Amino acid sequence: MALVGLSFNAFSQIDNFRSWDQDGVNVFEPKKDANTTFDGVKVKVGGAFTQQFQSLSHENDTAGNGVALYDLAPGFPLATANLNLDVQLADGIRMSLENYMSSRHHTEFWVKGGYIQIDKLPMLGNPEFFTDKMRVKIGHYQPNFGDQQFRRSDNGNAMYNQFVGNYIMDGFTTEVGGEVYFFATEDIMAMVGLTNGLINGGVTAPADPNGKERKPTLYLKAAYDKEINDDTRVRLSASFMNNANSGRNTFYGGDRTGSRFYGAMEESGANLGGSGNFASGRWNPRFGNQIQAIQINPFVKFKGLEIFGVVEMANGNNLVVDPNDATQFIFDDDDKRSVMQVGGELLYRFLENESAYVGFKYNSLSGQLQGARDMNGDFYESSISRIEAAAGWYATKNLLLKAGYVNQTYTDFQAASQYQGGSFNGVVIEAVAAF
Repeated sequence: MALVGLSFNAFSQIDNFRSWDQDGVNVFEPKKDANTTFDGVKVKVGGAFTQQFQSLSHENDTAGNGVALYDLAPGFPLATANLNLDVQLADGIRMSLENYMSSRHHTEFWVKGGYIQIDKLPMLGNPEFFTDKMRVKIGHYQPNFGDQQFRRSDNGNAMYNQFVGNYIMDGFTTEVGGEVYFFATEDIMAMVGLTNGLINGGVTAPADPNGKERKPTLYLKAAYDKEINDDTRVRLSASFMNNANSGRNTFYGGDRTGSRFYGAMEESGANLGGSGNFASGRWNPRFGNQIQAIQINPFVKFKGLEIFGVVEMANGNNLVVDPNDATQFIFDDDDKRSVMQVGGELLYRFLENESAYVGFKYNSLSGQLQGARDMNGDFYESSISRIEAAAGWYATKNLLLKAGYVNQTYTDFQAASQYQGGSFNGVVIEAVAAF
């Protein structure tokens, strides 16, 4: 319908855009398409909805220390939902506003973020070099670090994730900043991004006993993505991120919508209905003050066979309590820790339009996960490992039904932790709708 000169339609054409439905599967950065036209502002309304059935069990070895886990039972968690508005503002310029209508962390409506993507400069006469080679993205958005983010569930939108869970160490946050892309060829892309390093905006200079100023987050990415022939596609990307002093960086804990394994490994007595337990089954190493991370992602698709990998190394630290003033937090070089995550996905897609698939995923995280020290003053070396098996069917490109089995184990945690000797396993079924 027309409204004040706008084309307002759920199916309006938006340029250089990743579809929210099955067409968005295996899309990473939207391709640079300079052959666009503009005949007025258009608004596309999109959304996603996911309902689960969960049947998990869990256990640990620390009940004798008074750390017992909740008794889990099969059931239906609260459904999750997203609302997206994508607007073609001008030729080569689009805006995206992403919203959560229901999530584990917030059951109310709240805004994930919004940004403007610029692929042309019509106000400057569309200079050829920018039109053909460049892209700029500015706003409050999800930083483009790594490729696993393109295969994760984002609250109600679980279309892109062929499994149920995201990675154990889930590199996701939203920050205010900008990204500049250079498309050297049709197959090679490079990007540099700079954000404020905080999940929220900030204009104050926080007090720091160490005299250190808050620093922005700088990140880089390069990718080679080529269709070798009609049957074969190869992609390899590498990403780097650094923040020297954020004070409250949330890169590995920024997904406030919540994980998919409700109540897993949660201590008995905790408020499972509260927002404090939204990340069950994941692990945040809490590099809130300093962080440096590298992620490498290979991807190969040959006909229906698909392989995706993650190699991720991160180090950093959190602010620690000042031993001379318990009300203050200070920077401590001795608190610096490192972790490593590896993962691999093997999928086979079949039927017409690859509408069905089966898959297997392995994921492990190891290193100085806890920030806690043993009796010798050394950091605990702990590990978490997970296997997932899944099968799914796209009944239409807007409807997905999938079922997955998960088994996750925790090794070498503190004796007083609910995770020591811990594990959970079981089945989760998801029904997803997105448009």
